[in-house]
Amino acid sequence: MGALEGIRVLDLSRVLAGPWCGQILADLGAEVIKVERPKTGDDTRLWGPPWMKNDQGEDTREAAYYQSANRNKLSIAIDISSAEGQELVRALAAESDVVIENYKAGSLKKYGLDYDSLNAVNPKLVYCSITGFGQTGPRAPEPGYDFIIQGMGGLMSVTGEKDDLPGGGPQKVGVAFADLTTGLYSTIAIQAALLNRTLTGLGQYIDMALLDVQVATLANQGMNYLASGKVPGRYGNAHANIVPYQVFKAADQDFIIACGNDKQFVALSAAIGLPELPYDPRFTTNALRIKHRSEIGDLLAAHFLSNTAKHWVEAIHAVKVPVGLINNLEQAFEEPQVQARNMLIEMQHPLKDKLKVIGSPIKLSRTPVEYKKAPPMLGEHTDEILARVTDAEKIATLRAQGIIG
Repeated sequence: MGALEGIRVLDLSRVLAGPWCGQILADLGAEVIKVERPKTGDDTRLWGPPWMKNDQGEDTREAAYYQSANRNKLSIAIDISSAEGQELVRALAAESDVVIENYKAGSLKKYGLDYDSLNAVNPKLVYCSITGFGQTGPRAPEPGYDFIIQGMGGLMSVTGEKDDLPGGGPQKVGVAFADLTTGLYSTIAIQAALLNRTLTGLGQYIDMALLDVQVATLANQGMNYLASGKVPGRYGNAHANIVPYQVFKAADQDFIIACGNDKQFVALSAAIGLPELPYDPRFTTNALRIKHRSEIGDLLAAHFLSNTAKHWVEAIHAVKVPVGLINNLEQAFEEPQVQARNMLIEMQHPLKDKLKVIGSPIKLSRTPVEYKKAPPMLGEHTDEILARVTDAEKIATLRAQGIIG
C-alpha cells in the first residue's frame, strides 16, 4: 500500500509542472487520472524525437518527454470544451480528493471547472492551480513558460560564465528548473492541504506560480543581494560563497572540487601536494579566499594540469574532501551508486516489454514507491474510468460524437 493510497487525483494539467506534481503523487500511491484532449493529448506527446522504440526497434509516437512525467497514471481523453465533457469532469471531481490544472488564470471558469464551481459539488476538494504568474497581480492573465521564468526570476543572471570569458553570458539550466521545482512545491502544498483536511473536513484552493517559485529558489543568492544590496554576478562553475568550490581542468579532463570549510581546505592542500597554501595570509580563511578568488583559482588551475583527473580525484577523495568527475548522462546512469539506489527502473508498456524510466528518489521504509503503470497511451483508460460515472451506452455515444477518445 502506498503512502497516499485511497487519494484520487484528477490531473487536468499538461506539459511539465503539473504532470510532474501528478507523477510524484502517483508514485506515492495516489490514483491519478490524467485528463487529455482527444486525438492529440498532452502537448508533450508530440515533443519528439526521440520517441520510445517498440520491441522491434521501431519508433512509436510515444515521446520520451511525455514519458518522463506521466508514469503510474491513468489516461482518459475528454473534450472539456463540450458541455458533455464538462459534465463528465464534474462527475469525476465530485468523487476526487485533488484537482490539478495549469490553464491560464480564469480559463476554466467558462467551463464550470474552476475551483468555486467544483467546490460547490465537493467541499472536500483540494484544487491546485499552476500558472506562470499566479492568479493575482498585473501579469496574472499572461501565459508563462519555464525559459521566460528563468530569465525574469533572476536565475539566468547568476547562471553561466562571466561576460568577459569565452561563452560568457546568461544561461538557462539544462532542465526546466522552474517547472520541476514548481511541481515539487505543488506536491508539498497539496499534501499539506490534505493533512489539514483531516482536521477540518474541508478542502482548499492552492495558487502556485512559476515566477513565485523561481524567486523563492534563489535561496542564498537572493539573500546575498538582500543583505548586501549588491547584485550577484555569474561565477560559471564557481560558488558565490565558498572557495575553492568549482570545476578544474586536469591534464586529460575536468573534475569538481567542493571544499566546504577551512578544515577541508587544509586536508585538500596536503592531498594535492601544496601543504603550505592554508598558511598563505591570502588563503587562511574562506572569507579571505573569496577576496582572493582569482589568485587561488589561477594557482590551483595551473597545478592541476600536471596530472590526470583520476589521479586528483583519488588523492582528494582519500582525505574526505568532496570531489568528483563530471559525468555525461550515459556515465551517470552507469554510476554504481545510481544503480544501487534503483534510480533506473524497467516497466511493462503495451508497446514495449521493458521500458526504462528514471526511478523516484523518495525512499520510504514502510510505504515504498511502486512502479505499477508505465506512462499511459492516450485514452488508454477512458472506458474503465468513465464506467464509474456513466453507462456503456453513453460512453459509446460520446465516443461517436468525438467528445471522448
